[in-house]
Amino acid sequence: MGVSTRDIFGDAAGAQPATPGSYGEAPRGYRLPEGTRLRRVHLQIGDLSRSLAYYEGTLGMRVLRRDGSSAALGALLDGTPLVELHERAGARPAPHGGRLGLYHFAILLPDRASLGRFVRHLGEIGERAGAADHLVSESLYLRDPDNLGIEVYADRPRSTWRRIGRELMMATDPLDVAGLMRDAGADPWTGLPGGTVMGHVHLHVRDLGAASAFFSEALGFDRMVWQYPGALFFGASGYHHHLGANTWAGSAATPPAAEEAQLLEWTVELPDSAGLDAASESLVCVGYPAERHRDAEGGPVLTTHDPWGTHVRLQVARE
Repeated sequence: MGVSTRDIFGDAAGAQPATPGSYGEAPRGYRLPEGTRLRRVHLQIGDLSRSLAYYEGTLGMRVLRRDGSSAALGALLDGTPLVELHERAGARPAPHGGRLGLYHFAILLPDRASLGRFVRHLGEIGERAGAADHLVSESLYLRDPDNLGIEVYADRPRSTWRRIGRELMMATDPLDVAGLMRDAGADPWTGLPGGTVMGHVHLHVRDLGAASAFFSEALGFDRMVWQYPGALFFGASGYHHHLGANTWAGSAATPPAAEEAQLLEWTVELPDSAGLDAASESLVCVGYPAERHRDAEGGPVLTTHDPWGTHVRLQVARE
């Protein structure tokens, strides 16, 4: 849903630089530590070969691992997975609206020039995309063969971010495509460049009050934006948002059916095990599940789910 700067902030009287510590509302209790970031998303799709063709050919990912009905993909020169695809043969595409869970996951490119090269690449292959300037970032929007939402974006320098009071200014304005193309230079698009990461995840939820209670007061994200109609944006470590939550699917929205394409899990990475312990205590104290276990490499993992059943995994950064 696109809402412009003028729609939200009028003439933006009173806007000030968003210097570190000057914006956002911290939770009253547990707060995610400095250095928190997102890692891979797990997606259920209907046809692995079809999805791999899209994620490699359109998005420019490379396959890091393929094992039967699943595959992990990342940037060209990086061994860190961004997406894991899990085939459920014949799964129906995600419907257009009306479902809780994934709105989109967002791949963050390292710079504006890379985004410009991606714009040019999409034009060369005839791929249609939505586009927006969010003030703190510039974005393109696509849908994969299973109708799962994807954002590919680049951040604006933090020195250009603005705030009104404690709220970070974010909106949906027209994207300067011509400027992106100029900044792309002559270098061709060769795929997701080194330094590409999972920037954020955006979810459909049924109620923003419950979303704030879970994602901020229980899970520990700061609230960054709260005047965007029908949405809240949450972040850690001063980032504009690691998570978006919106009610745009409507009050009658239901979770995806088992046989539909969907987000199975998204991942938050904490800098140390102390943060994981504190997150577990915070979730349990307010009545949310917090299951502790070890991953395949023996690292500590905490899993939980939001009030609408979308799973989130918390893990500790590797040395």
